[in-house]
Amino acid sequence: MFNHMVEYSQVQLDSVFHALADPTRRAMVSALGSASRTVGELAAPFSISLAAASKHVKVLEQAGLIARTVKGRTHVCRLNPDRLAAADRWLREYEDLWNQRFDKIEGLFADSQAEGA
Repeated sequence: MFNHMVEYSQVQLDSVFHALADPTRRAMVSALGSASRTVGELAAPFSISLAAASKHVKVLEQAGLIARTVKGRTHVCRLNPDRLAAADRWLREYEDLWNQRFDKIEGLFADSQAEGA
């Protein structure tokens, strides 16, 4: 199971989880889930400057979570679902591991209950 984990670049995973650790950036990723947006549109729901929003966008872009295109003076961002999917696959491997461990504990508990009956 864990052999697959080496396939994921630690640097990429670190940058994705770092980017998603901030609630503003998570909200931006969520907003991009439905449509491409300008940096101004991404900044609008928050009490932050356009410069601060641009810094958040840059972190998301460096993590590979979004792609940005420039049309004149307008920066349009779109979600890169592939990077999210890679992080999700990595997390699911741990989910599978913990589910197996919980199943073992449940089996041991059931066995001990049956012996006590």
